[in-house]
Amino acid sequence: MADTITIGDDEAEQRIDRWLRRRYDGLGQGQVEKMCRKGEVRVDGGRVKASTRVGPGQVVRVPPYIGNLQPREAEAQPAKPDEPQASPQLIEQLQQAVLFRDDHLLVLNKPAGVPVQGGSKLKSHIAGALEGLKFEREDAPRLIHRLDRDTSGLLVLARTGAAASTLGSMFRTRAVEKIYFAAVAGRPHPTVGTIRYGLVKQGSHGNEKMVAIHPDHVKGTEGAKPAITDFSVIEQAGGRMAWVAMRPITGRTHQLRVHMAELGCPIAGDGKYGSRSQENLGDGWGGGIGGALSRKLHLHAARLSFEHPVTGKPVRLRAPLPEHMLRTWEMMGWREEECPEEIFDV
Repeated sequence: MADTITIGDDEAEQRIDRWLRRRYDGLGQGQVEKMCRKGEVRVDGGRVKASTRVGPGQVVRVPPYIGNLQPREAEAQPAKPDEPQASPQLIEQLQQAVLFRDDHLLVLNKPAGVPVQGGSKLKSHIAGALEGLKFEREDAPRLIHRLDRDTSGLLVLARTGAAASTLGSMFRTRAVEKIYFAAVAGRPHPTVGTIRYGLVKQGSHGNEKMVAIHPDHVKGTEGAKPAITDFSVIEQAGGRMAWVAMRPITGRTHQLRVHMAELGCPIAGDGKYGSRSQENLGDGWGGGIGGALSRKLHLHAARLSFEHPVTGKPVRLRAPLPEHMLRTWEMMGWREEECPEEIFDV
């Protein structure tokens, strides 16, 4: 009989092949890839590739013969002295950012500039502050998905293992509708559509960027993945700037930022994909807006809709704009409450 293992709360999101090799001494990469091809390794009941990413709360099924290998005990590893510790200020900021909480879920309006997980140069992040978000429960909540550091908005955490497993599956199978608001340079033409450019990572370590690839070339480009984004212009300021709603159908790194830049309408404040140029010829310009408007990234996870993982009841969440975007909306005369309830046809 196959063994099942629930990924621990203290384990970062990572590829399944790396997770298995770290867990079992003597397990080689070739063995892992073979087990995945044969369907002997499954996550939440589904088949996976060696490159599939997994995270806390997900249930991994492994073949029984793996039990002959010596497992590495994560608990036996001493804590590194430089492991990040969440500051009281960050914990208080996140507690005040809670928009929804019940026995199973916790939803934050993530502030812009706060990373979800750590890195080599990040010593303060949400993953390191989870102990401060227990709210009388014994266990800390678990991260289900991520937002870029400079993206604000709705971030869902699970408060139980069962909710984490179900929510993780829902996010992966696109059973959660996510809608982002952005201010972009220029105005997309047409004003409603779907972007289907694939994405591939290019550049050296520390200087990587995602690059758009024509859909016809995705299969023939090593490392490229298909990516799909629905978009709709809600308001506009002539041809100079527009309020755009975006619904990612896939969930690739920097997908929304690259797709809008590919249209010639980069997201305001996006120096990575739109440059910081402030030139404006009426048909789009760089990621910098200039004037009194903020240089921060104008990208916000504004709406989430899904079925509650335990009760099955519909959950519809809305996150108010962060301060820097709200100032831009007020300057442009855009009113968030006037945005249609149903932006995209389901």
